[in-house]
Amino acid sequence: MQSTPPLPRVRRAFSLVEILVSLMIMGTLLAATLAALNSSFKAYKDTTESASTQVVSRMVMHRVMGMIRTGTDFGPFPNDVLNPAQNPLTSTSIEFVTTTPGAWPMKIVRIERRDASDTTIAPYELWYVEMQQTGAASAPTVVAQQPMLTGVREVSFRLEYDVGPRLRQATFDLTVMPNDFQAARFANDLQTPAIRLVSTAWPRRITD
Repeated sequence: MQSTPPLPRVRRAFSLVEILVSLMIMGTLLAATLAALNSSFKAYKDTTESASTQVVSRMVMHRVMGMIRTGTDFGPFPNDVLNPAQNPLTSTSIEFVTTTPGAWPMKIVRIERRDASDTTIAPYELWYVEMQQTGAASAPTVVAQQPMLTGVREVSFRLEYDVGPRLRQATFDLTVMPNDFQAARFANDLQTPAIRLVSTAWPRRITD
C-alpha cells in the first residue's frame, strides 16, 4: 500500500496583535532611552556651564576685591556720612581713583552694571570703564571701556563710609546665570541654576 506524502507545513505570518505588542515594547524602550539621554545631557550641561561661569565670576570678584584692598579713594559716597539712611550706601557701581587724588590728569576706574544688549540669558552686564579727568572743573571723559562679565542677573555694591568720607568696607554681591545655549535643548527647557557670589573687603589702610 503506497503511503501518501506528508502535507507541507504552512508558515503563518505574525498576527496583528503580535505586531502591536512588539511595537508597544519598542516604544517603551525608546522612551526610556530618550529619558535617560535627556537626564545625562542636562547633567552635563549644568556641570560644564556652572564650572566655566564659576571660574570667570570668581576671577572678576577677585579682581574687584583686589582693587578695593589697594585703593585709597572711592565713590560714589553719600551726601551725609552720619545719616544712617544714606550710610551704608547701596549702588550698582563703584569707582576707584587709580592715581594720587588731586594730581592731574586723574585716572578713575568704574565698575558698573549696564543693561545687556541680549537679554535672553540675563538682563545685565558688568562693565569696566576707565576715565580721565584733566582738572577740578572738568568732567571725567571715558578713555576705555569693555564688558567684564555677561549673563548678570543682579549686582550691587554695599559701601560703608567713615567720616571723610573714607571707605570703611565694601561688599560685592553678584548673581550670574551660566551661559544658556538656546540651541542646546532636548525634550524640554533646560535651566541651569544661578550662581551667587558675595565678598567683603577692606581698604589696606584700614587693616594696617
